[in-house]
Amino acid sequence: MSLNRSEQGLFDYINRHPEERQYIQDKVRAISAASASAEAAVGRIDSELWRYFEERSSVVPEFREAARVYGLRRTSMKNLAEYLVRIWTEPRPKRSPPAEDREPDHRN
Repeated sequence: MSLNRSEQGLFDYINRHPEERQYIQDKVRAISAASASAEAAVGRIDSELWRYFEERSSVVPEFREAARVYGLRRTSMKNLAEYLVRIWTEPRPKRSPPAEDREPDHRN
């Protein structure tokens, strides 16, 4: 999976700071558990990761520098959100298709 500059910087940061990683990990798991679908979870996590990036850009030198150089225009964190859901949560069970979409059972 390819991460953009902001996603990669955030991922590297949380991997170097265990307390920050735990905070993000707890947030990812809680949002994922409370969401109706993986897609809904990713959308919420994307927004939360961006808010976190913005907040950290006022206090963490590497984020402050990135904000100075590139600005704080909203950047997608969707790839990172999808990746974190994949590595930090249990896979959701696949739903079986509705009865009308299933192949008929021809065993007699």
